[in-house]
Amino acid sequence: MIKSTFWQKLFTTIVLVSIAWLSWTTNATAYYNEEEKIFLQAWRIVNQAYVDDSFNDQNWWFVRQRFLDRGFSDRSATYDAIEEMLATLDDPFTRLLRPEQYRSLQVNTAGELSGVGLQIDINSQTKQLEVVTPIDNSPAEKAGIKPRDRVLAIDGVKTKTLSLDEAAAKMRGQVGTPVTLTVQSGSGKNTNIRDVEIVRDRISLNPVYARLDDNSGETPIGYLRLAQFSANATKEIAHSIANLEDQGAKGFILDLRNNPGGLLQAGIETARLWLNSGTVVYTVNRQGMIGSYGATDEAVTDAPLIVLVNQGSASASEILAGALQDNDRATIVGETTFGKGLIQSLFDLPDDSGIAVTVAKYETPNHRDINKAGIEPDYKVSQSLLPFSEMGTGDDQQYQEAVKLLTKQTLVAQN
Repeated sequence: MIKSTFWQKLFTTIVLVSIAWLSWTTNATAYYNEEEKIFLQAWRIVNQAYVDDSFNDQNWWFVRQRFLDRGFSDRSATYDAIEEMLATLDDPFTRLLRPEQYRSLQVNTAGELSGVGLQIDINSQTKQLEVVTPIDNSPAEKAGIKPRDRVLAIDGVKTKTLSLDEAAAKMRGQVGTPVTLTVQSGSGKNTNIRDVEIVRDRISLNPVYARLDDNSGETPIGYLRLAQFSANATKEIAHSIANLEDQGAKGFILDLRNNPGGLLQAGIETARLWLNSGTVVYTVNRQGMIGSYGATDEAVTDAPLIVLVNQGSASASEILAGALQDNDRATIVGETTFGKGLIQSLFDLPDDSGIAVTVAKYETPNHRDINKAGIEPDYKVSQSLLPFSEMGTGDDQQYQEAVKLLTKQTLVAQN
């Protein structure tokens, strides 16, 4: 009887505590105003998903409370607070996307863009705004801007005062309007700083250029250039492979030079076009848990393949090159790639803004960490950056080396 009474009292106490806690959390949530709720949603997303569970060696709960104590007078102040909070992570890829920026990013990954045609990044070591690559045939490429150039100012505004998205927004604008970029090239005694005026234009992001090279000896070669991993990239590559084989292609050169990446899933699906088996990429989250993406036994061709890369090949390009290299499916020719091995996910906030958060890093099938290291080519061939019109021609040394290697591989496969 005594035991029964004890457990009844304990159960009643637990129920009362649970009800009290639920009541408190409900009231606490109701207590926050709209600005605080937006801030807290951003904080929770980072708290649950960010790759570094030390949050750059700081107490994330204390960070939360410090900003809540300060308060937010309006939406602009809320955005400023979120950006300041994210800046404490010292990760340029984890960032707030205000509504206009968020809409613009979604449009860009769908394959539409207007502006100067630069893919940019913030160098994690120097903190400078850096060119990953100019888009093929864009105003920036025609103006002579090259991968690894630093953009010091945009219309006189120093880029060190701008976030990545703010810098991108300043470069965008109406077709026909000018923008002046202060660009630094080279290093040490070879440093060159200059102002470059560029007239904005409509940027074509058709991701695939394909043609049959039947002037390369006895082996007709299918040349595929992939500009970026947009939503329709895999479909376009698959269609081009089929067309080129119908035209007689016996081997392929896949050109990923100056391809800055794009959608992770597009990189994975493109790798699957070439692989019948094996791992495409591993992802590693903050708990050290490893996930993987593999081939699906649906390769569209088993023809010999050479992949061209350079220092402007980044992110999803490195996933694809690493997957094909580690699975012995392709030979890599060119220069060491950019070295971006971090994965970001996009999360919606309640007011049509969004937040990009670094959630994991990726490794190649042989567990190589690409971040800051890049993919080393099997055959290193250095050359200055060529305009799009000269790629895949007799003046393209990297392409010519790929043709030689592919011709040998094709002849061996045929014998």
